[in-house]
Amino acid sequence: MNFEQARFNMVEQQIRPWEVLDERVLELFMAVHREDFVPPECRQLAFSDICLPIGHGQTMMPPKVEGRMLQALQIRPTDHVLEIGTGSGHLTALLARSGAHVVSVDIFADFTRAAGAKLENCGIRNVRLETGDAVSGWGNDQYDVIAVTGSLPALQGRFQRQLHAGGRLFVILGTEPIMEACLITRRGGDAWSTESLFETSIAPLIGAEPSPRFVF
Repeated sequence: MNFEQARFNMVEQQIRPWEVLDERVLELFMAVHREDFVPPECRQLAFSDICLPIGHGQTMMPPKVEGRMLQALQIRPTDHVLEIGTGSGHLTALLARSGAHVVSVDIFADFTRAAGAKLENCGIRNVRLETGDAVSGWGNDQYDVIAVTGSLPALQGRFQRQLHAGGRLFVILGTEPIMEACLITRRGGDAWSTESLFETSIAPLIGAEPSPRFVF
C-alpha cells in the first residue's frame, strides 16, 4: 500500500471536502502518520472514513471529524490543552503539534502506555499522559483548550469551568442515533457561548453512558 498517496487522498477526498479549509490543520494530517497509531490489523484501513476499533469497545474518530474538531478549536502555539480520552494517541499527536502542551487522560492504562510509546517514536514530547476517570473533569487546572473524544449525553459543567477566559471546549453531546458536535467558548466569568458544528455519532465516554431506556 502506498501510504503517502493514501494520506494525500484522505486529506483531499475526505477532510477538505468536509469544510476543513484551514491549511494548518490539513498539513497536520500530512505530517502525523495515522497508520502508526492504528492497531496493526487495521493498518490498511488507517485512512478510511470510518470509526476504527482500538480495543475495549473504543474507536478512533474518522479523520474528517478530527479535522473539524481541530479547525474549530483554533489551537495556538501557546495554548495548553486537556484531552479527555487518549485512545490511540493519534489525536493527541495532532493536538501536541498544534499547541504548547497537552495533558491527555484515559481510563485504560494500556491505552496510556501504548500512546506514550507511539508519541515517543514520533518525537512528540510536549504531552503528559495520565490514567484515570476524567468523565467529570480532571484536576483543578485550567486550560486554553479542552477536547473530549467520546460523546456525553449532556454537558458536564466541570469541563466549562476548567477553561480560561477565551478558552474553547469541543464536545459531542446527545445519544444515538444522532449527536451534535459543539464548540463552547468561555467569554469570561460565568459567560459561555455555544456553537453547533455538525451532527455525528460516536461512542460515549466510559462512565457517561446514557441510562437504559425502558419500553413498556
